[in-house]
Amino acid sequence: MPVFFFALSFVKDTNIPDTILAFIIIHLLLYPASNGYNSYMDRDTDSIGGIKSPMQPTIELFYTTIIMDAAAIILSFFIGWWFTAALLTYIVCSRLYSYRRIRLKRFPFIGYITVILNQGALMFAMVYYAAESIGDSQVPLIPLIAASFLIGGFYPITQIYQHVTDKEDGVQTISMLLGKRGTFILCGIMYAIALTLLFIQYWSTNNINSFFILQLFFVPVVFYFLKWVVNVWKDEKEANFKNTMRMNTLASSCTNLAFITLTILKHLG
Repeated sequence: MPVFFFALSFVKDTNIPDTILAFIIIHLLLYPASNGYNSYMDRDTDSIGGIKSPMQPTIELFYTTIIMDAAAIILSFFIGWWFTAALLTYIVCSRLYSYRRIRLKRFPFIGYITVILNQGALMFAMVYYAAESIGDSQVPLIPLIAASFLIGGFYPITQIYQHVTDKEDGVQTISMLLGKRGTFILCGIMYAIALTLLFIQYWSTNNINSFFILQLFFVPVVFYFLKWVVNVWKDEKEANFKNTMRMNTLASSCTNLAFITLTILKHLG
């Protein structure tokens, strides 16, 4: 959702019906189907995502993901062929990421790149294409790249408490490869690059006030992140499910509010 509102904040002339439809397709069909399929393939028994004690998936879950994907594809045609093509790309990459016989998530770099490109750049482009009323309007390149770095700074944190479970499943994530401390360092670097790109974008478009507004919303996230880093440096057991979910909730909420605020201010201006 943060990437959705991030992309929306750069749209100059918003197509309201297509924007609403894209939101429904992405958040009520595409993402749940992707997560459901991943859960079906993983069959996690320990904490995963926002669920501390996940139920074991059934074949009904698999069929449900297929139905949701089909519904997303059908609805996507109402937005346009490019949106449909991007949606299909996302679905295919998501399945390759989780499918047992291929399972891109087994490979730290390939899996990581797959996630940040699809959930970052591709998703940004999808939303921008759907929301922009001007058909020939080009997707802004710097924010598109920044979207991938934002995801790149967030995603490894979600893996930091799953090292044992992932190892038992034959998966080596980027977080496992770097270790818990290395994961925090990577995330800090990726966020720093993303913020630098955003500074360049807003500065070059004479909209530097938007950058400073973002920083106001990011203060709680940075504060919690640094506090968590200090705690993990003292005791790596602090990189657990509970603290990860707190970070997840705080970062998602603040980022959503930041980009929603920028979107509202853009229209008011």
